[in-house]
Amino acid sequence: MDWLIAPLQFYLQLALAGAWVVGVFGLAEYLKHQGKTDPEVNRKVVHIGVGNVVLLAWWFQFPTWIGLTASVFFSLVMLLSYRYPILSSTSGTGRKSLGTFFYAVSIGLLVGWFWPLALPQYAAIGILIMTWGDGLAAIVGQRWGRHPYQLWGMNKSWEGSLTMAGVSGAIVVLILLFTQGNSWQIWVSALLVAVAATALESISKFGVDNLSVPLGSAALCFLCNELWL
Repeated sequence: MDWLIAPLQFYLQLALAGAWVVGVFGLAEYLKHQGKTDPEVNRKVVHIGVGNVVLLAWWFQFPTWIGLTASVFFSLVMLLSYRYPILSSTSGTGRKSLGTFFYAVSIGLLVGWFWPLALPQYAAIGILIMTWGDGLAAIVGQRWGRHPYQLWGMNKSWEGSLTMAGVSGAIVVLILLFTQGNSWQIWVSALLVAVAATALESISKFGVDNLSVPLGSAALCFLCNELWL
């Protein structure tokens, strides 16, 4: 019966991952139509929620083509959503940005890079830093940022940037502790990635941070571990 159980399990796992993504978008759309939350909050629900699907993909050991197909599909959907009200919860914040498009593209690039190498942890690091680090930094900066600064005409706050650094470093430590065990290298890697991710987030415009932060963070972490291990 293994020949029957294996494909059934795969489709159930794929359905669970799809249900997670649909559920996140559904929650954001519901909050938007309720009109009780700021549009930026709805957008961050999607930003933080969807990226966690990489953990399911890693756990279920999805093949590379699943991630690439999903990335292409959602990239096209995001491009269309800028013109048509397909997923209004991801846009409508009054900003000129291709951030959601870059978000989908970066996931595909990271999966295409690290999945064939059997190193999904680095894809997860890049994606989760983009989702949790960047997402929480924006929320903290907007709500509790009391010490602003400007870069290239963009308003930032030290509270938001410190949140970005702290969350990024924590993600690197947690994932590498899980995959490699404790060593001095992972703590140095976490520090370097935290600084790099925060710098990339601070200087990026028009949503490019959704490309530069995950790719830069994953690449730097991978490079550090290749040099030290």
